[in-house]
Amino acid sequence: MKVLIIEDEFHAAKRLKKLLLELRPEINIQNTIDSVEDAVEWLQKHAQLDLIFMDIQLADGLSFEIFKHIDIEIPVIFTTAYDQYTLRAFKVNSIDYLLKPIEQEELQSAINKYEQLQQKAAQGFDMESLRQVLGHFQPQKTYKQRFLLKQGQGWQYLLVNKVAYLYSEDSLTFAVDDNNKRHLINSSLEQLHEELDPDQFFRINRAQIIHLPAIHRVESWFNHRVRIYLNKDSKIEHVVSRNRVKAFKEWLDK
Repeated sequence: MKVLIIEDEFHAAKRLKKLLLELRPEINIQNTIDSVEDAVEWLQKHAQLDLIFMDIQLADGLSFEIFKHIDIEIPVIFTTAYDQYTLRAFKVNSIDYLLKPIEQEELQSAINKYEQLQQKAAQGFDMESLRQVLGHFQPQKTYKQRFLLKQGQGWQYLLVNKVAYLYSEDSLTFAVDDNNKRHLINSSLEQLHEELDPDQFFRINRAQIIHLPAIHRVESWFNHRVRIYLNKDSKIEHVVSRNRVKAFKEWLDK
């Protein structure tokens, strides 16, 4: 059996290879690819495959993009960390999926299913059904959990849930924790705005993002603006810009 692995996590790819060879020593793993672009290029030149193991989130985007660039008539088993209930729709014409971390029993079951289909010459790989599923599927987004911090000659990390607010100053970005200690962050505020959970973090103006649990008091202020005090003992005012007040109130009222 000729197999292609499309996976951008080194250890996940290594584990999958190990499990495959343990279950089917005769398997011929043709290649391991970590991006949409490289997968499209490789598949255009190598059509003789039996099965593809395909991660959803790759180095340069979702693997669904591969199907937009090339027609794939090869069975695909998705390997993903996304929720299994959301992914029930992927069980179309016996195309299976595996949740990470991949367990040997689940992998065995998926391979058995593929082999049974081959033996029975079943309906085969229905590309049109898969396209319909892909058109409606929206994977759950994961948000940043911690920040890597430079500490002297080493590194430490700061948990996101310990952050009271973040701000930018002189082209630098800082996180202030719940002990009012400042940390330099290697990301722009724009990047953080996309990476942080919007249910927990709100950008109150161009230079500040606040964390919901840190809010101690909210007051009306002049010119239809709002000011916020974070943490019980803090005397620092954080002002919500006028054009963000309505959205801020809606965010608090969820």
